[in-house]
Amino acid sequence: MSQLDYHNDTLTFGGQALTAIAERFGTPCYVYAERVLTEAYTAYRDAFASLDPLICYAVKANGNLSILQHFARLGAGFDIVSGGELARVLAAGADAAKVVFSGVGKTADEMRMGLEAGIHCFNVESVNELVRLNQVAGEMGRRAPVSLRVNPDVDAQTHPYISTGLKDNKFGIAFDTAFDVYREAAALPHLDVVGIDCHIGSQLTDVTPLIDALDRLLALVDRLAEAGIVLRHLDIGGGVGIRYTDETPPDLQGYADAVAQRLAGRPLRLVMEPGRSLVGNAGVLLTRVEYLKLGEAKNFAIVDAAMNDLLRPSLYAAYHQIVPVVRHAHLPPMKVDVVGPVCESSDFLGKDRTLAVKEGDLLAVLSAGAYGSTMASNYNTRPRAAEVLIGVDGQPRLVRARETLEALLANERALLETH
Repeated sequence: MSQLDYHNDTLTFGGQALTAIAERFGTPCYVYAERVLTEAYTAYRDAFASLDPLICYAVKANGNLSILQHFARLGAGFDIVSGGELARVLAAGADAAKVVFSGVGKTADEMRMGLEAGIHCFNVESVNELVRLNQVAGEMGRRAPVSLRVNPDVDAQTHPYISTGLKDNKFGIAFDTAFDVYREAAALPHLDVVGIDCHIGSQLTDVTPLIDALDRLLALVDRLAEAGIVLRHLDIGGGVGIRYTDETPPDLQGYADAVAQRLAGRPLRLVMEPGRSLVGNAGVLLTRVEYLKLGEAKNFAIVDAAMNDLLRPSLYAAYHQIVPVVRHAHLPPMKVDVVGPVCESSDFLGKDRTLAVKEGDLLAVLSAGAYGSTMASNYNTRPRAAEVLIGVDGQPRLVRARETLEALLANERALLETH
């Protein structure tokens, strides 16, 4: 991870010692580095520069307002999947005209929100959604810009929970029926058919499936043009993977060159929706060892972070590197499962990790900037962790306060008194 290094055996991130962050803000705590966010965004912008793409950050990866604001200032658009995410990006100062609204279950209220805000387009995922959007737009006296999310039936070769481009996935419109659905959309009076969209999965380390999907989409684009339905943009989605342990992320420039070659001579604006690859390696989760529990079959490092703070290991059996914040040359390493206090056997951050730690030590869970805080819950009535952003000047600031128990209980109502 960029900006992550040991100095005098103490781990630093973004120019700050993580011991100082923990002392000031407590644990568990998410820590992000602004410089890494910028590096990731500019890598996309530079690689695809010849295509002048609209880079729409996928908000579901990490919706912290400060992170959204940072990307907006860099010129990014946003890919959203709910009315709540639309409210977030607007609160962060985003340009609504750079927002694409994805997701399979948009409500009428969410459609109205998007239309009132003036978003770039709706990525529509079913015929039923087309009909509803046409009705809502008509009631408002508007025409809704639409792009159909086409399911190309391409295997992304990734975890089944984050694969989205196969026939048995809930996402998108089947490739074999997409042409007819486009003709239906073009005939609806309150829709403006502007583009085509595709997203086949996440954490892809080989761009071959992405290019295969693009080739299928372009064949459909050409067929539509022959039928008089001329599209203005092509959205290639996101899905580019990051390094968690020993993965080799795709070469962005090579990917960009392959896309540029295929779009040459076509009057299509490129739209893309990266998420994890912009924020994943820009964040770490700080946690403290509460107990070392040594057993006959297993040793456990019980920490104050849990599956409610970082769900990915429990949900996907995902691997995150876990390293000590302070290295101890005198401590013998031991193999431990790093687990939290939640009352579930699935509550673990890492299994069979060799660590030289003692009770009270800090651990850093790496590559935690994506799908960490954004998937957090209050299971076991645990307040969600604080979040800290380290600026390019090396100064940390709190960008989400740690929740309090009072706040968790505030919206609940006690039972009526009995008489």
